[in-house]
Amino acid sequence: MNYHEAANFLFDVRRFRPKPGTESTADLLSHLGDPHEGVDYVQVAGSNGKGSTARMTERVLREAGLDVGLYTSPHFDDVRERVQVNGRKVRKAAVETYVESIREYVEDRAADGDAPTFFEVLTGLALWHFGREDVDVAVLEVGIGGKYDATSVVDPVASAVTSVTLEHTGIIGETIEEIAHDKAHVAPADAPLVTATDGEAFDAVRMQAGDVVRVGPDAEADVRASYEGRTNHTEAEVALAGPDWSVETPIPLLGEYQARNAGVAAALARQVGDVTETELARGLRKADWPGRFEVMGRDPIVVLDGAHNPGACEALADTVAEFDGEYDDLHLVFGAMHDKDLRAMAEALPTPDRAVACRPNLDRAEEEAVVGRVFEAAGAGEVLTRSAVEGALENALSAAGDDDMVLVAGSLFAVAEARSRWTRAEIPKHVRDIDDARETLEDAHVTDPGVWRMRGKAVHRVLKTRVQERQARYLKEEMLSLGGECAISGLNEQSDQNVDVVLMGTLAQFKRLAGKLDGQPYGLSVFADDLRAALDIQTESDDPDYPWADGTAVMGVLNVTPDSFHDGGEYDRVEDAVARAEEMVAAGVDIVDVGGESTRPGADEVPVETEIDRVVPVIERIADLDAAISIDTRKAAVAEAAIEAGADILNDVSGLEDPEMRFVAADHDAALIVMHSIDAPVVPGRDVDYDDVVEDVIDELEERVLLAEKAGLDREQIVVDPGLGFGKAAAESFELLGRTDEFHALECPVLIGHSHKSMFDLVDAGEDKTAATVAGTAIAAERGADIVRVHDVEENVAAVRAVAAADDPERFEE
Repeated sequence: MNYHEAANFLFDVRRFRPKPGTESTADLLSHLGDPHEGVDYVQVAGSNGKGSTARMTERVLREAGLDVGLYTSPHFDDVRERVQVNGRKVRKAAVETYVESIREYVEDRAADGDAPTFFEVLTGLALWHFGREDVDVAVLEVGIGGKYDATSVVDPVASAVTSVTLEHTGIIGETIEEIAHDKAHVAPADAPLVTATDGEAFDAVRMQAGDVVRVGPDAEADVRASYEGRTNHTEAEVALAGPDWSVETPIPLLGEYQARNAGVAAALARQVGDVTETELARGLRKADWPGRFEVMGRDPIVVLDGAHNPGACEALADTVAEFDGEYDDLHLVFGAMHDKDLRAMAEALPTPDRAVACRPNLDRAEEEAVVGRVFEAAGAGEVLTRSAVEGALENALSAAGDDDMVLVAGSLFAVAEARSRWTRAEIPKHVRDIDDARETLEDAHVTDPGVWRMRGKAVHRVLKTRVQERQARYLKEEMLSLGGECAISGLNEQSDQNVDVVLMGTLAQFKRLAGKLDGQPYGLSVFADDLRAALDIQTESDDPDYPWADGTAVMGVLNVTPDSFHDGGEYDRVEDAVARAEEMVAAGVDIVDVGGESTRPGADEVPVETEIDRVVPVIERIADLDAAISIDTRKAAVAEAAIEAGADILNDVSGLEDPEMRFVAADHDAALIVMHSIDAPVVPGRDVDYDDVVEDVIDELEERVLLAEKAGLDREQIVVDPGLGFGKAAAESFELLGRTDEFHALECPVLIGHSHKSMFDLVDAGEDKTAATVAGTAIAAERGADIVRVHDVEENVAAVRAVAAADDPERFEE
């Protein structure tokens, strides 16, 4: 079974109508052998805030050293986002295995008129996957209500009801009390139910659950949660206090209601295990959650918030008010589902100076004309309509001045389409022959007949991307009209997720395609700019001052440590380190990378003070050399000290595990290297599964890059490192090296760090891996690496120059 067949099967079961009760989910799990048993579960119910709370709970538990599953809905781009283990989406291969194991069962039940629903089947996938991965605990976001929700098939060790508003009336109740009563059925048998409700909702919750822990801002609450206001444009300070614990920490989620959500998450985590105050603070600060008052930019301020009912819109208005005086005009992009109370939502939001009504790409989305009339009646200064969210966002951004605010709201589906402006990656594919073409098409889930027809046509300029289904159809029509080719994923048109597209043509055809897309609807004009950037069509570099601006830069490793894997102890004296830096610069190195902590397998963490004492004296002595200075560290405090000592670049092998790191880089306008790593230091023996190691790493790096970008950095100064050897087998590291050029899909410079790594054992390189490293440098440079990080500078500088001379011999002539 192919992935597109498995995904289509999941989406096809949406034809079955929901029915109350957990019996169907229990029967499905029984068919699978009850794989979910043995895992501890946390349920998070509520009208608003349950997704953010689930994410915060999951992140705190991970910080406490547990393996944690997370099940949420809806998804933004890919249905696999709903099921994660330790922050990684369920693999495509796992989805295929799951569907193969349930297909006949579901078809048999359908024949009896008793098939499980889409949400029940996805819940089964989540619980099955968590059991297979042997997680310690899984956090489940409840779908609707509580009593009859599919997630209530489990017996939770901890549960919460975040808030209650009038929603899904006719399904779970007509009044606040009835809805709260239904949601409170998630209460665990042996622990109190945690809740941030108040008033009549709280009374109903307590009546049903009995023992409760109330979270609120008042002194009488069992867990006091107070919102201390914004600390920067993306974070706010919260203060939490329980009976015997207290925490003050920034969180990456703005809004007073997020303090209550954080309090609920903290109470849940402490019910699950022995979580310390330090782990609470670290976990809460790392709990970024897309589309929940997510500030994407500052000039103008751009905010994405999936407020989807009147209560959420009212909370959104309160958070927007925190920016009073920081913007002039409010430009609102709004798209919602037709079953929502649009008038109440419009009345709850701040009155926009300009509103662009749009229609998300779903059948149940409300027409843009209807949305427009609602905002005209609500007093918006100017109201326009656009047929697609991306086009509406482009219109708002074009009209907004640097001192304005652009706000996207109304539905998480609208936010997801808007967010693709920042997350969509156009991946240039290196297609040399028929086999490469077939693999590229199969990886995009093109059907077998489509692969057979297209494989011979793809042996030229090839670009893979993910777009909405209606955008895909338009792209195919236009590319075919220009004489090019286009293949689209076999995912069906009703999947509510973006689809893979492979565009094939000459550079001239791509140029004409970009020109034809300019000014087109459905956000295609935005895609035209992405297309030009991906293929370097009519684009110029904005930042010529970086060492990698004129070709591949060589970064020389200077480990001032006693225990690094290749050169530990050689340069741990300051004089020796300075002498080595001078040698490297004389040999032609462009960047000197100073590291004070080893990330070799099994290495112990070095205290901040010790690491600073190792690196700062060296950086101060070499800061005036004719090379950029990089600090190799996972700790923001070390990075800050290094920058003050003269470093120019921050090299974070943990991929921003320290949330402060991105702000240090932004505050100093320093370049930042973000590496993909499952663990740093490497954990020996940990197996990591990938569907396609390159595309999976690109996907996971995208959110890390976006975090840095939201902190205030430009993509030109955010360098991505695929992390060869970090959570990758040798063959996978070679795959990353061989497909270096594809990482430019992230629109960032690319660093390859391969020096003397064990990956070369795959080719019997021997104990001295210098020759293999030089060969790897040549491959990386030839395939578009902007930086290579190496120990043996002289040999690798020669390799880089040889590749450059092969491309442009005249550059080296006198």
